[in-house]
Amino acid sequence: MGPLNGLKVLEFPAVGPVPFCAMLLADLGATVLRIDREEVSSLGIERPQRFQISQRGRKVLALDLKRPASVELAKALIGESDVLIEGFRPGVMERLGLGPDVGLALNPGLVYGRMTGWGQTGPKAPLAGHDINYIALTGALDAIGRRDQPPTPPLNLVGDFGGGSLYLALGVLSALWERQSSGRGQVVDAAIIDGTLSLLAGHIGMVAAGLAKGPRGTNVLDSGSPFYDVYACADGRWLAVGAIEDKFFVQLVSKAGLDPEKSLRQKRSDWPSLRAGLEAAFAAKSSDEWRAIYEGSDCCATVVNSVEEAFADPHLDFRNAFIELDGVKQPAPAPRFSRSVPETPRAPGASNTAKDALTGWLASDAIRSHEKAGAWRS
Repeated sequence: MGPLNGLKVLEFPAVGPVPFCAMLLADLGATVLRIDREEVSSLGIERPQRFQISQRGRKVLALDLKRPASVELAKALIGESDVLIEGFRPGVMERLGLGPDVGLALNPGLVYGRMTGWGQTGPKAPLAGHDINYIALTGALDAIGRRDQPPTPPLNLVGDFGGGSLYLALGVLSALWERQSSGRGQVVDAAIIDGTLSLLAGHIGMVAAGLAKGPRGTNVLDSGSPFYDVYACADGRWLAVGAIEDKFFVQLVSKAGLDPEKSLRQKRSDWPSLRAGLEAAFAAKSSDEWRAIYEGSDCCATVVNSVEEAFADPHLDFRNAFIELDGVKQPAPAPRFSRSVPETPRAPGASNTAKDALTGWLASDAIRSHEKAGAWRS
């Protein structure tokens, strides 16, 4: 049933990081109930529901939180929850009458997870933003890209999902662990800027040590070094090389037909000649040829797959890395567990009634009472 079986999570409407965090918790067995807006509104990049993969794994209850009866139902659900996660701007939940003070008064053991870009406090706290803005502020965006080129937005993996969703999940689970000894809940302030800076710890250490002292595209891990970059093959496809360690780099150049004794790379001054040799070697063969040459070796060389190609990759197929829900192929729950194996997630957009959504959260007489009060539209 998954390692989080029995955990009840209440998710309030938001874009990006909050739904993805909720998906992670649901994938691992938590019972997640998503509170949606009654009125359809734009939440991010619109697409049919079944393609909103981060919304899989939970039932949905549509409420108008400006209506007193809906707020009362939300309070009843908070009283039955282990975790609440929300992604509104600071102060919105308080204005709805559902802020942390209210939540913890109703349920002293509640873990109240708050997801924002800028944080709950500070000059930018009330302002709008997206992943690209948050990683721009932290310095992460400036570090990503090729030499003499503009910074490259890394999808929204670094800010929204890496610095946001994963740190919200970590904060929630940490607070649940602490609750076992204290018996008390608390507020988790998960800001994307904080999580992104945490993710930058290794890079900041490299900068401090003088190992990442140049502009982007000139350092070891940002495409500046010849042993950590991508190379064009004869068929126009790309080969990713990550042979940082000497023992791996020697194998890499040897299989590429280059002299490992001449492939000294201890100085940055050696990098241009090394790169030129590798570029010429890799351009002489197709990606399939290089795949065969490096298969089964420790050369740290991998042909770059598109997402569609990843679906059919033999290694990923062997590990059952993908599942299919409602005709849409998507990543399987991660990580994996030896005993508490999660069930297949519920497809995103799978329909349910309000009563279905509330079953298991409230007693049947309480559900009828909230229905009679007009907590949701029939």
